[in-house]
Amino acid sequence: MTPSTGANWRQQVEVSRIVAEIDAQILKLQQARTLLAGAASPAVRTGRGRPKGSKNGVAAAAAAPAGARKRKLSPEGRKRIADAMKKRWAERRKQNAKA
Repeated sequence: MTPSTGANWRQQVEVSRIVAEIDAQILKLQQARTLLAGAASPAVRTGRGRPKGSKNGVAAAAAAPAGARKRKLSPEGRKRIADAMKKRWAERRKQNAKA
């Protein structure tokens, strides 16, 4: 056996050992990822919206007082908003005319 052949063989063994250690680490990391992903992700949902049997909607409806009404906008308030929007649109048209 020549010295160069022995060196090549040792180098191959070293590379093989490194690759084996990397593969072992990859396997450990994949197992850890699977464990964490399983614990972190909730059960798979098939549809949109609140799940059947959820109590969230019932609790929210019960929390609102029975006498609560939807707020209405007075005619004066509606006119103020309409005038403000018309003023805003006029300013926007003026800016576009300059450009």
